[in-house]
Amino acid sequence: MHSYEPRHGHGLAHDPLNSIVAPRPIGWVSTRSAAGVVNLAPYSFFNLFNYSPPVVGFASTGWKDSVANVRETGEFVWNLATVALAEQMNATSAPVPADVDEFALAGLEPAPSTLVAPPRVAASPAAFECRLSDVVRLKDAAGREVDTWLVLGEAVLVHLDERVLVDGVFDLLAADPLLRAGGPGDYFTLAPERRLRMTRPGA
Repeated sequence: MHSYEPRHGHGLAHDPLNSIVAPRPIGWVSTRSAAGVVNLAPYSFFNLFNYSPPVVGFASTGWKDSVANVRETGEFVWNLATVALAEQMNATSAPVPADVDEFALAGLEPAPSTLVAPPRVAASPAAFECRLSDVVRLKDAAGREVDTWLVLGEAVLVHLDERVLVDGVFDLLAADPLLRAGGPGDYFTLAPERRLRMTRPGA
């Protein structure tokens, strides 16, 4: 058994934490600054945290443009990253100046949102228009602040491509999401033969 205290290092070729907690959905977040500059960036620390109201969140290591824009305007859009959009998603992870439009950089068409200012990724089959709930700076167990911010937002409008709705059910396989799996650059996809259905006890 390889055991280690993270504060002393892992002693491996690559930090295993984000490979263990995987695969994870990608927080492909579009924002707009108060000056009107559009930003689009992927975050691998992302998830859904509540049903009603629906609350999603992403964590940014370092105070990046996405966090600054959300704090400034109170709005963002989460876009589902799919296998078909993998290369474009990866292109939006480039470290570029704040005045660079990642939609244009990655050759993506923006689609206007309805209730918030940031645009959606037009080719994405699912998107959440979100309003800021909270920005939380993370702390360690000793109460010391770390250079990571958790951004939480309420999804106030959900967009779903009708092609991924089957008999009123969102078909995740049809959407073909791209999932982050740790390592230097590992991603995974879903396959129907890997589906496992279980009924909750008492259901």
